[in-house]
Amino acid sequence: MDIQLKKGLLEVCVLAVIDREDSYGYQIMKDLSACVEMSESTLYPILRRLEAGGYLTTYSIAHNGRLRKYYRTTAQGKRRLYDFWDEWKELERIHAFVQKAVYGSENLNHHAGDQTDKEETML
Repeated sequence: MDIQLKKGLLEVCVLAVIDREDSYGYQIMKDLSACVEMSESTLYPILRRLEAGGYLTTYSIAHNGRLRKYYRTTAQGKRRLYDFWDEWKELERIHAFVQKAVYGSENLNHHAGDQTDKEETML
């Protein structure tokens, strides 16, 4: 997958988790684990970018004698999520077009082997 596309998708996943409920780093990773494995070295730069871009704000709460940093979506972060849904609809239309062009049907259920055969034929 294109690195920029993946980066954008991960940012939106993080925003979506935080938009549902203010959260902190470890909890965000746990919530995301249902769809994607993300290490701290991936998550925290994303959180910093989102905060620097005005999509998130932070606040701290004491927990077991330490301060825990929580993230909250801003109005700009919520707009980014809504914009993403509009962009996603366009990506779905493009996907359907490509699938129809390659496989001849928008509803075709193919197996990985069938896809490989088709790709070899196209070469």
